[in-house]
Parts: sequence; C-alpha cells; structure tokens
Amino acid sequence: MAWFILCGAAFAAGPAASAQSSAAQDDPLGGSGTRRSLLTNGAADEPQATANGNIAELQQMIRDGKVKELRTTYNGSYGASMLFYPDEMTFYIALFQQKKFWRVIKTQADARAETVYADFAKNSAALADTEIRRTKLEAEKNFADRLIAVQQQRANRLQADLEVARAQQSQVVDRQAEQQEAIRSLRAEQDSAQAQLRALQTKVQDLQRQSDTDLMPLPFPK
Repeated sequence: MAWFILCGAAFAAGPAASAQSSAAQDDPLGGSGTRRSLLTNGAADEPQATANGNIAELQQMIRDGKVKELRTTYNGSYGASMLFYPDEMTFYIALFQQKKFWRVIKTQADARAETVYADFAKNSAALADTEIRRTKLEAEKNFADRLIAVQQQRANRLQADLEVARAQQSQVVDRQAEQQEAIRSLRAEQDSAQAQLRALQTKVQDLQRQSDTDLMPLPFPK
C-alpha cells in the first residue's frame, strides 16, 4: 500500500532525514519549541555523573550559559550534539537519549570534534532504528485500523440497504402475486358474466320471436 512505500522511502533517506523529520514517541527532548536546542531543553538540570566527569562539567557549562550549540542531530529519542566553549576553544561532543547525556567527549581539536560528532550521529541513527521502525509500524497499524473502521461502516450501510431492498422486493413479489390472483379471479367472473349475458341474449331473442309470432293477425272468416 501507499503508506508502506512512503515509510520505506523515509527509512531509506537515512540519518539526515531522521534528524529533520522523525518524531520521538514521548517527545524525548521536551516540547517542539525547545527540541532544537540542548541549551534550553533541561538536559543540564538532572545530575547524572560525578562532579569531575565530562557529563557533569558540560551540564554546568550549559547552566552557566558558557557553551554554544554548533550542531545537533536527532534520530527518534536519540541524538548527538557538538557544543563549543569559546573561552578555551574547547568542543564538547555529546551522545544523548531524551534529556539524558550518555557520553560526552571533550577536545580542543577541531578535526577530532567533527569526527566524534559524525560517529555519535551515526550511532544515534543506529540506536534509534528499532524505535523509528516501531513508530512507523504503529502508524501503519493505526492507519489500517481506521481504514477497517471506514470499510466496516460502509459494509454496514450496504448491508442495511440490501436488507431494505430485499424486504421491498419481497413485498413487490407478494403484491404481484396478489395482482395476478385478482386478474385470474376477475377473468373468471368476466367469463361467467359473458356466458350469462349470452344466455340472456339468446333467451331474449327466443322470447322476441315468440312474441312476434303471437302478435301476428288472425285470418278473418269469409
């Protein structure tokens, strides 16, 4: 069906398409207005690691407003982000799910930052694969359920119309049978009336002849 083809095309588009259009089941990075930025979605509000780890350090940087978000890729509820601390020319590359950081790599090497970000983005696409497929399958099932409901309603209407038509047809057949019976009865009555009429006409003719004979003048005597 058409929706399976569309789903297949969307899946074949790969991580880039997923980053732009895939919707997480539970709105993983907050509301749609804040999803585009790790700096405002609350990812820095939940302690996840020890105070001296890269995750805790990045969270503090976000809370203090010291880092700038350079790139972010979303795949389902997973994503990768590259953030930059300009005061020390330091990059923070994060792999996350929903609002929770999973891994954070810190580096001052531009090329390494790009490589790690590309790797994390690819990992987020792979991790989100089953999630995205489940979302698509659920959508296909819901769509099929709606089609089934529509077709069931149509079938119910057609069945109701058919039952009415059959009942009407039965009434018409009964009416036709009654009309045929009435016609046969009327024909029999007509035949009887015609026979009676012919008999009366014959009787009238006989009586007329007799009357004419009785009224003939008698011969006068000579």
